[in-house]
Amino acid sequence: MVRCSNIVIGILNLFTLILSIPILLAGVAMQKQAATECERWLDFPFMVVGIFLLVVSLAGLIGACCRSTCLLWLYLFVMFLFIISLFVFTIFAFVVTHKNVSEAISNKGIDDYKLGDYSKWLQRKVNDTKTWNKIKSCLQTGKVCSNNNYRHKFLDNAFKSVVDEKHTPAVERGCCKPPNECNFVNESPNVWTKPENGTYNNPDCDRWSNDENTLCYDCQSCKVGLLEDLKYDWKRLAIANMILVVILTFIYSIGCCAFRNNRRNNYYRKYR
Repeated sequence: MVRCSNIVIGILNLFTLILSIPILLAGVAMQKQAATECERWLDFPFMVVGIFLLVVSLAGLIGACCRSTCLLWLYLFVMFLFIISLFVFTIFAFVVTHKNVSEAISNKGIDDYKLGDYSKWLQRKVNDTKTWNKIKSCLQTGKVCSNNNYRHKFLDNAFKSVVDEKHTPAVERGCCKPPNECNFVNESPNVWTKPENGTYNNPDCDRWSNDENTLCYDCQSCKVGLLEDLKYDWKRLAIANMILVVILTFIYSIGCCAFRNNRRNNYYRKYR
């Protein structure tokens, strides 16, 4: 007789099997529609997740319904590795995003953050020329500065831009305009003019260019903006992963019960 644990694990894997199909199809579609290698690289995880869910769900479903001990063993082994990997990544995400001495000050602008406020691992990543060139390529092809708030909000006849920093992504605040301390004049939505004979303590002021492909993509403020958004996203992802780990651990325990029941039933058949 099929035990309750086999039925439950079968239902759960049927659900994940159905879920994996649209994820896999979406990944394939995005890979075909991607115009750049950067977009293909960003869309690739969808295909990986879809394939993983499809294979694991099939193994768990067949193993539970057909009471196949080998397939259930494979299912539990892969699930165990996945839970451990997810747990390790979650701890890693918490660690690399934890160090930020600026967190104690509320409502800070992007100019107030420095690379030293972030973990050494994140600093090495954005300071590596090869890595940053790839990231910069993604920002350029993704046109993160094409419709940002800095290009369209002006005040009085002096064309002084008004920035809603609370609702603007940090990467836009850091990459799409020169730092505030540079005191550049916003002549039009696309042009910032450097004051004559201006001297700057911030090297980002000299890195700024009105060229659409340059802007402040090579600025330290751009790297800081990227890390600030990344830190926020990773923390949310880490919290979601912890919840997922708890759910998967519960499913894994049910799978262990199903595996034990299958072994017991096979033992009874063998010696009956």
